[in-house]
Amino acid sequence: MQIHFSFGEQSIERELPCGQVFPIIETCFQPLPLRDFSFGTFQTRIVLYVEVGGFGQGPNFRDDMAVRNPDLVNEAFRQYAIDFGIERTGRVFQEEDVPLSIALNALFPAQQSEVWNKFRASVPKGPIIAHGMNNSSALLPMGRGLSEQQDYVKKTLDLIEKNTGVRPKGWTSPSVYFNADTFRACASNGIVYTLDSMDSDNLAVLKTPEGKLELIPYPPVTVDMGQYLGRNYQPEDMERLWTSYVNELAREAEKNPDRNATIVVIGLHPFVVGTPNGAAALRRTLEALKKQQTVWLTDAEAVVQASGFRKQLAGSDARTAPKN
Repeated sequence: MQIHFSFGEQSIERELPCGQVFPIIETCFQPLPLRDFSFGTFQTRIVLYVEVGGFGQGPNFRDDMAVRNPDLVNEAFRQYAIDFGIERTGRVFQEEDVPLSIALNALFPAQQSEVWNKFRASVPKGPIIAHGMNNSSALLPMGRGLSEQQDYVKKTLDLIEKNTGVRPKGWTSPSVYFNADTFRACASNGIVYTLDSMDSDNLAVLKTPEGKLELIPYPPVTVDMGQYLGRNYQPEDMERLWTSYVNELAREAEKNPDRNATIVVIGLHPFVVGTPNGAAALRRTLEALKKQQTVWLTDAEAVVQASGFRKQLAGSDARTAPKN
């Protein structure tokens, strides 16, 4: 069936599965049945956000010191994450042999070339997901119409390709700030999948006038930065949250194998998991999840390949799904 929904100032015609009602963003989904996958009952993919904000921009460790000039404490917090945290996180995934997807600000490789090259060497096959220009002063041009967002997405993809040799097939909006035009801008630029879907457990397909996008759920609850800054969670708290979240979804999937495909993205930031104690908590999390027989730890493009979008990723380095 077709239904017309408004999203802010924009409207999109969306195809709905008959008899189902979803929250606003999910109205456009076509859920993908779990039984169509050949690799188990539940998928977990992990994304590291490799971001640049610029001097004086980014998360604060001490809000009470942000008014100082110079603000040495918060600058040190941010710079440590870049200089040490990103590389350390890459080593954890390399040593644990777990796939990692990379959400990359387009300005990062040129501005932090040494850090980028060392990190990329540790996870050379990790799919790169476009994450806008930066996370502070160059966000999506919201409210300026579709054409400006289309141009922004194209420039982001062009710059990432220029500096990494890879043209991303995936998108996640910088600073988690987007609107309905963003989906259309992504589809018109050849983006195949997006993480701008935050209120679901299910892999799904969005139909836009410019084409289809695969929507990979990225719930706010499993993102370390929000929990760390907003709720004072420490890495050890995130370790318990991640393992409990995944274990319960895995149990549900095992008990209900005919339901729609279940997937979760775990969002990582080097400010949290790039410290020594953060890396230790991350390592314990990966080791615990690897023991789950019904969990597939994978990357973004492997999920897309395993669903109905394989042909659009032809020629990529995406991992293939393991066979039972």
